[in-house]
Amino acid sequence: MTAQFDELIDNYLQNKVGLCTNFLGTELVTELRKNLEVLNQQDELSPAGTGLGVSKIYDMQIRSDKIYWIDKSSKNIHELEFLDKVEAFISYLNSTCYTGINDYEFHYAIYEAGSFYKRHLDQFKNNSARKFSFINYLNEDWEESNGGHLVVYPDGQTGKIIPAGGTSVFFKSDELEHEVNPANRTRMSITGWLKRV
Repeated sequence: MTAQFDELIDNYLQNKVGLCTNFLGTELVTELRKNLEVLNQQDELSPAGTGLGVSKIYDMQIRSDKIYWIDKSSKNIHELEFLDKVEAFISYLNSTCYTGINDYEFHYAIYEAGSFYKRHLDQFKNNSARKFSFINYLNEDWEESNGGHLVVYPDGQTGKIIPAGGTSVFFKSDELEHEVNPANRTRMSITGWLKRV
C-alpha cells in the first residue's frame, strides 16, 4: 500500500496534482459504485451546495451534482474499508511530509449526464481546515468520449484528468483551482478533504 501512497505524494510534489491509478483496488471500487447506485435509486442523495454554514448556497448554475456523506458510523463494510485506507494514507502523509492532518470528511458524488461544477477552490474563505482534496473515481469503463473530465489549473497551466474507475487525485485545497466538465453519462466518485482542525 505504501507504493500507492508514494505515487500520490510524489506526483503531487512534482506536478501539484497527485495521481494514482489503483489506490482502492478494483473490487473496492466496484462495491462502492454499487453502494452509490443503490443510494441514488433510493433517492438518498441531496443537492450539493457551495460555502459553509449560513453562507452556504445552492446554485445549479455553479454546481449540479448530488452527494451523500459517509463517516465511521457507517454500517457498510466497504465504506469502512475505504475510510480505513484513507486513515492509513493520512498516517503515512503525516509521518513523511509532516502535514499535521487530524481529521477528514468524505461524500459520494454523482453527476448525472450534463451535470458540472464550475471552476473553484475547495478551501472555504471563512474556514481553512481543509488542507488537501482527495477524489476517488468509481466509474466503470470510462472513455475519453464520455467527457466529465476534472480540469485542473496548476501554475496557470491547464490539465485534464479522465475520471476512470480506480483513479485517485490528490491536491492542496487552497492552491489548485479545478472544475468538472459535463459528461454524457452518469459520473461517480467519493470526494473528500483531509483536514487540520
